[in-house]
Amino acid sequence: MSSRKSPYFTSKEECNTAQASSPSKRQTRSSKQQTIKIKFDDTADTADGSESANEKVKSKKAKKVVSSVKENTTEKPFLPENWEAVLNNIQIMRAEKDAPVDQMGAEQCADSASSPEVKRFQVLVSLMLSSQTKDQLTYAAMEKLKKHGLTVENVINTDEKVIANLIHPVGFWKKKASYIKRTAVILAAQYNNDIPQTVEELCKLPGVGQKMAVLTVNIGWKKTIGIGVDTHVHRIANRLGWTRRPTKTPENTQKELEDWLPRSLWDEVNILLVGFGQQRCTPIKPQCSTCLNKNLCPFGKSLVDS
Repeated sequence: MSSRKSPYFTSKEECNTAQASSPSKRQTRSSKQQTIKIKFDDTADTADGSESANEKVKSKKAKKVVSSVKENTTEKPFLPENWEAVLNNIQIMRAEKDAPVDQMGAEQCADSASSPEVKRFQVLVSLMLSSQTKDQLTYAAMEKLKKHGLTVENVINTDEKVIANLIHPVGFWKKKASYIKRTAVILAAQYNNDIPQTVEELCKLPGVGQKMAVLTVNIGWKKTIGIGVDTHVHRIANRLGWTRRPTKTPENTQKELEDWLPRSLWDEVNILLVGFGQQRCTPIKPQCSTCLNKNLCPFGKSLVDS
């Protein structure tokens, strides 16, 4: 066999020589590992140069808390642009006070000659009737009820069908007759023929919602505890941009308005905007072209410019 060296294989002697003259791969890896240095943040160490596992966990939790506080920043106070000028223009346009709400609203429905508790009851009943009903129909129904005798005692002694016939054709007149009858029974049993003084208690009565309760306290007890928001106020507030963002319910609109509107204006803003909504800022075909706020109202500008 030829003793010629293969170009692909080395002899045993050559392997031994190579191993003796060069370090092994394992030795090379070991030496490389020895040169690695791990540095620790001095600020995270304790006094003796070590940090317990519990302290590390606490440190991580603390960092998370700080970051969450930074993220949850509160919104800046909201104040609509030019709101005072807009409100002043509405007051000018409503100076005549000749809208239906001015002549036939809840405040005008009560019998001024009656005792305070009877007047409060009549205010409550008129607001119960006003839901989904025009002021003209509510006022007519109240006139018939007062002629019959609109007191807690008399309602209790009157058949529900008779009450229903008296208030017809207000919206949902059959249901409202039941609400009025049941409410009278509750007032006699729990409130000595008077009405509750708080929104929370009023809302527990049959057929009484947030808007009715707020207005009942405002008018009946003469305590301004909130802004009554009906469909007119809800619509106009959103058109004027008087809410931080568009609202879907009157309750949300009430909260938005009460967040920025001065409390001294809460009492008048309901009837002011309701009348404005009945006469000019109507749901369909609002009279934006002749409105004093046509250049200030976002909704009005969009219609006039189009």
